[in-house]
Amino acid sequence: MNLLTELKEGLMIALEAIRANKMRSVLTTLGIVIGIVTVTLMGTAIEGLNRSFLKSISFIGADTLYVQRANWFIMSYEEWLEMQKRKPITLAQARALEKQLTCARAVAPVTGGQGSVQYEKRRADTVTIIGTTEQMLQTSSIGIGQGRFLTPGEVEGGRPVCVIGCDVATNLFQRASPLGNRISIRGIKFEVIGVLEKQGSFLGAISLDNQAIIPLPQYVSHFRSRPEYDIHIKVKDLATIEEAKEEVRAVMRKVRRLAPADPDDFAINQQDQFLDMFHKVAGTIAAVGLFITGLSLFVGGIGIMNIMFVSVAERTKEIGIRKAIGAKRRTILMQFLAEAASICLLGGLVALAIAWPITLVMQRFLPATMSLYIVGLALLVSAVTGLTAGFFPAWRAARMNPVDALRNE
Repeated sequence: MNLLTELKEGLMIALEAIRANKMRSVLTTLGIVIGIVTVTLMGTAIEGLNRSFLKSISFIGADTLYVQRANWFIMSYEEWLEMQKRKPITLAQARALEKQLTCARAVAPVTGGQGSVQYEKRRADTVTIIGTTEQMLQTSSIGIGQGRFLTPGEVEGGRPVCVIGCDVATNLFQRASPLGNRISIRGIKFEVIGVLEKQGSFLGAISLDNQAIIPLPQYVSHFRSRPEYDIHIKVKDLATIEEAKEEVRAVMRKVRRLAPADPDDFAINQQDQFLDMFHKVAGTIAAVGLFITGLSLFVGGIGIMNIMFVSVAERTKEIGIRKAIGAKRRTILMQFLAEAASICLLGGLVALAIAWPITLVMQRFLPATMSLYIVGLALLVSAVTGLTAGFFPAWRAARMNPVDALRNE
């Protein structure tokens, strides 16, 4: 008898044993069901959050560096105080970077604040007003839905034109085209020349569609004469981003007149910082979830092991007969392993049936997604739990002496 035939026969005997003891099998799988439901919901939540987070930060750009006064993630109050003492980044420093960098495809100085935008009687509040140059179209991941972006001539000449986000366009113009109309930004008239494509929100909290972009000279003239700038740098090649980062650091230290022994008084931020922080948080959540899931599966595994010992004890005479007529140890071992694994797999299928509607409810509040990977992982965990919990009872059954087994009453 080959291995495949033995496995098939063991599986048939296992399924027959489960059918013969329905209530016992159902009660045995409860612990497994709870554990698999936990691991499935945890997996769907983490995978959904991961996809949502990656989509949310995609506007930052993996090949874009952000030169700013402070780091994105400040780990202590002392560090925050130290960064507040740094001198602001100026437009002259942005211009110097644009001239001296060899690694950059585009360099855009960016400044901004919040204000109200109005068209006739319609008004949009807390709109992000951004002053920048035409190069922001390259340094960011924004796309133009209608019209066009700022031109070099409009930026240099400081023309009163603007590009607005799709939320601003909807709020002010509803279904009409905003192109060519003049809107009021903090009381100053600007002609709408473009509308951005929908971008969504950043981390679910900050809308990227509620903004208006104007030429930098217009922002300086009307809203803030000496603003603090961020410098967005699009590198030529993502593969050389670390070399580009070092070049940016060297040029910034020179233009800010830092001595060789002085620490950097600026920060170079990039997308990887968000990814590292998210992975740390997600790793902590996963570790806690794994611990809770492990407890549930451990309890379920103990139940499976106990029932398998009972099953072996009840079928001792059967084992003796099978061994007496030539059944090998591995045949008996596979029979009881298949029974334990089958019970756990049935529990896993029941758990998935429970987790699926719960996931649909979760999707109203969280970006939960039950992928084929999660389904496969849940079934794999079920099978491994069954094999692990059932191994010792199956091993004990396989090593029984057939004469002693036949004498058992």
